[in-house]
Amino acid sequence: MIGAGVRIGPFCLIGEHVEIGEGTVVDSHSVINGHTRIGRNNHIGRFCSIGEVNQDLKYRGEPTRVEIGDDNQIGRNATIHRGTQQGTQVTIIGNRNRLLSNVHVGHDCLIGSSTEIGNNTALAGHVVLRDFAQVGSMCAIHQFCIIGFSALIADQSCVVQDIPPFVCASGNRAVPQGLNLLAEAYYPLINSSRR
Repeated sequence: MIGAGVRIGPFCLIGEHVEIGEGTVVDSHSVINGHTRIGRNNHIGRFCSIGEVNQDLKYRGEPTRVEIGDDNQIGRNATIHRGTQQGTQVTIIGNRNRLLSNVHVGHDCLIGSSTEIGNNTALAGHVVLRDFAQVGSMCAIHQFCIIGFSALIADQSCVVQDIPPFVCASGNRAVPQGLNLLAEAYYPLINSSRR
């Protein structure tokens, strides 16, 4: 099902179970497959792969899903894999997220809203990225890790454990370096504590 005003570029493949909400743009050479639902006003860059078979060796073709909300920007060459039967059965991306070029979102990931993921960053399966979190370029996030609300992961970091909310972390292996005091989500808390 393709909504009103959707624009699909040349050489795209849209599978039979795919739903795309109104106003979404899919640039050329992208593949959207499986049981995938995409909301309104998203922009999907060239050569993206969304909803294809995941890399979990236990996967046996079950009808698992990808769900993407509204107003997301998904950069060129991004890959977003469907969930697994043993996991949550769905890979979820919320609203107003910005995924830059070559980002990989593994099976059963849960990405909140208003996040940003830099170029060439990979999220392994079952990763949770809370609202307003930022992950820099060329990062690797180990499976099952949780990146907290408004946390910041510096470029070229390797995350192998949970990162608490509002924390800046960096390194290989990433460790906390301080608080993310520049986070937009943090401002209301600062203002309320000053009253």
